[in-house]
Amino acid sequence: MNSQELRAFCLSFNAAEEDFPFAPEISVFKVLGKMFALSWIDASPLKANLKCDPEDAVRLRSENPSLITPGYHMNKRHWNTVTLDGDLPDRLVRELIEDSYDLVVAGLPRAERLRLDRP
Repeated sequence: MNSQELRAFCLSFNAAEEDFPFAPEISVFKVLGKMFALSWIDASPLKANLKCDPEDAVRLRSENPSLITPGYHMNKRHWNTVTLDGDLPDRLVRELIEDSYDLVVAGLPRAERLRLDRP
């Protein structure tokens, strides 16, 4: 997955937005103001911080120690940094991004979650 594909996939989710609150080269993807992905767009290799269930985070890190690490500058229990250099299958990367979005949405107040479900 390259930076354009990452951006397009993150923005394909309902109410997803891209913001640059930290620096112009750091894309932050949010849903209703809550971050679900952060990426250093110009980095080589491309990397993204993604929210993850704590138990899954540990498992993923042990299965892919050089590609999935504790979240850089994030709560290491809930965030992973994923290296997107082509060694991880795109299907897995898409699942990790979708899981991150879903975790953030699940933490939103009920009224906001219901608003997301409307067409």
